Amino acid sequence: MTVEIEQFGNGKILLVRVTGQLDKQDYERFAPEVERLVEQHGKVRVMLETNDFQGWDAGALWEDIKFSVKNFNNIERLAVVGEKKWEKGMATFCKPFTTAKIRFFEHDQKGEALVWIESQE
Repeated sequence: MTVEIEQFGNGKILLVRVTGQLDKQDYERFAPEVERLVEQHGKVRVMLETNDFQGWDAGALWEDIKFSVKNFNNIERLAVVGEKKWEKGMATFCKPFTTAKIRFFEHDQKGEALVWIESQE
């Protein structure tokens, strides 16, 4: 598993690149970054880019639920860039845990995802 985290959009947008399967340690790296940005900017936006994504292990799933409940109102937009097979599952799983606008983009639509995550509409 690899997780890379990068800020852009004046620090209000967090780009998270994930390869493989998420585990609890990944959330221990990711969650503090989101919380720090929320402290600085209020609501933030997250662009999650997945490659060869294999879901969550049990520890990561629990961390994801805790993270989502804690940040229910803090994430304004979530763009998920990845394989089509994850689209329905990710959208269904995320919706009850956030007020964020969520959109899924396939890898070849990454440019559109960037435009959407940065747009003011």
